[in-house]
Amino acid sequence: MSNAIQNQYKPDYVSPPGETLEEILEEREMTQAELAERMGRPKKTISEIIKGKAAITPETALQLERVLGVPASFWNNRERLYREALARAEEQQRLASQVDWLKRIPVKPMIEFEWIRCCEDKVEQLREVLNFFAVASPERWEEVWCNTSVDFRKSPAFQSDPGAVAAWLRRGEVEAAEIDCAGYDANRFKETLQQVRALTVKAPEIFQPEVVRLCAEVGVAVVFVPQLPKTRICGATRWLNPNKALIQLSLRYKTDDHLWFSFFHEAGHILLHGKRDVFLEDNAAEDAHRQDKEQEANTFAANILIPPNEWQRFLNSSQKRSKDGIREFAAQIGIAPGIVVGRLQHDGVLPVTHCNELKCRLEWA
Repeated sequence: MSNAIQNQYKPDYVSPPGETLEEILEEREMTQAELAERMGRPKKTISEIIKGKAAITPETALQLERVLGVPASFWNNRERLYREALARAEEQQRLASQVDWLKRIPVKPMIEFEWIRCCEDKVEQLREVLNFFAVASPERWEEVWCNTSVDFRKSPAFQSDPGAVAAWLRRGEVEAAEIDCAGYDANRFKETLQQVRALTVKAPEIFQPEVVRLCAEVGVAVVFVPQLPKTRICGATRWLNPNKALIQLSLRYKTDDHLWFSFFHEAGHILLHGKRDVFLEDNAAEDAHRQDKEQEANTFAANILIPPNEWQRFLNSSQKRSKDGIREFAAQIGIAPGIVVGRLQHDGVLPVTHCNELKCRLEWA
């Protein structure tokens, strides 16, 4: 948003255009009755315009231009500014009674992440948050995020803190809107996943922009959004429109094995499940139907990262518990060793305390 728009002068009081009309009539020593006669309008209408009770319509503005020589554009603009000022005053009063709603939203961390501006005035802060969510009022926020987002509400994380989860999800939408994506192509997306898999051995400053670029070319926007307090979400998948999918990732567990598994898990949802499905990954129990889909995505991620035949060969070897053996196996199949460690720990082959130094720890810049 430009400074010119941000710094617009918004006076506390704007006089009705009727006051200007009354001044012009006094200067010209013309009565309201004479003006009404010349315009062909009832005297009552002219009186109500002067008192601000009736609006100056475009038709009336043209008539005033003919009779008084003052351009219709002047009257139309004067009327517009006056009505806008009235609307702002009414909104100010209404929002002032709703500032307590901000307690449901993680305003402070959103400011720290620079998602929104910090405003000293509570009402202005409320406006800033509503602008972020692109809704007109707290009631509309409730309808959009807490009533219509049925799939979101199935998540225990959403139920525990809908304000934080909604803010995290909305930030994903905002960032995804800035990614120019080609139309979604399932076959090309499958091929792209192999290219992404090869990036697991790269540093974050290399893999992050490459993942975003590669996936955008096949219709999938990938965004990395820091989790807000109490969100407890690893990732989310949804369709922004029939030709653009969104994969949103956090660094909830802050290691490369979790990040990459989350990415390919979400990719599995895109390839295996419907475009109306929405998935919030919070590792909490789901209904049976959703559990099946989550397991399908888990299997997809596990198999694409480590092909089943290669995994079985490694498990049958004597190297599965040694760091050197893990490094060698990871190098052979072209993935980061931390991913192998995470799989071994998940499958109970390694204790969760072993070989964690092979994982790459990730932090937000």
